[in-house]
Amino acid sequence: MTAVGQIEKLTQARVVALFRERLGYYYLGDCTDLDNRNIEETLLRDWLTKRGLIKALIEGALRELIRVSTDTSKSIYDRNKEVYDLLRYGVKVQPGAGENHETVWLIDWKHPEGNHFAIAEEVTVKGAELATAVKASAKRPDVVIYINGIALGVLELKRSTVSVAEGIRQNLDNQKKEFIQPFFSTMQLVMAGNDTEGLRYATIGTAEKYYLRWVEDTGAYASEPNLLDRHLLQVCSKARLLELIHDFVVFDAGIKKLCRQNQYFGVKAAQEFIARREGGIIWHTQGSGKSLTMV
Repeated sequence: MTAVGQIEKLTQARVVALFRERLGYYYLGDCTDLDNRNIEETLLRDWLTKRGLIKALIEGALRELIRVSTDTSKSIYDRNKEVYDLLRYGVKVQPGAGENHETVWLIDWKHPEGNHFAIAEEVTVKGAELATAVKASAKRPDVVIYINGIALGVLELKRSTVSVAEGIRQNLDNQKKEFIQPFFSTMQLVMAGNDTEGLRYATIGTAEKYYLRWVEDTGAYASEPNLLDRHLLQVCSKARLLELIHDFVVFDAGIKKLCRQNQYFGVKAAQEFIARREGGIIWHTQGSGKSLTMV
């Protein structure tokens, strides 16, 4: 391995340790030598079993999730939207002939700690069969976030002297049809980062210029000295990550959008005023996202 690779490996090892030791994520290991999927059926099946669901409901929910996420007759946007609907509103499953449908929840939105949060590194994903060179079409994201066995976040890391833009472009390449586009059918957050610029986050299909930077000057992690670590702690803490996915995602006429941090904190402040039955004003500059804040 070159010295450059060693430097990036050190950053990756520190980030993995941060997820494990400070955010409480389970470590799935180095997955270089595996043919990885965006739905780890064993993990999801085990989590649903622990929730007390009967086998018929578990298998029915798994079948529907896999069917929707692998439906290549639809665009990646439409597949992702249908997966999101199953995550957000649950999977309607009929346990037996003539029986009423029941809702199977793939994520416990109300109790973040009740979910199985995990990360894996060097996640090798087989490339598209249409590619001429199979090995060239395979990709290996640095870090993948799984919640209850479903891949919901991906993170590309760069050393401090390499622009975050390089990691963003890797994410964009990975989403092309000739590479590992199907892996992104479940993905909610697509991220890149380094120690000097911190974290940039977006979602599927987001152009490079629209990747966002999280700004949060107060709270438990505001004094964290390393910028990348600070952003990861703020965005990927269990409760915050679920809240961002559950409440701050919009599918808007073929474009999937996430909130900027000013929209997140503006909405949170407005909720507090409404709870007290008070009015108020949210002041925006031009182009800062008034319409999506209202949504």
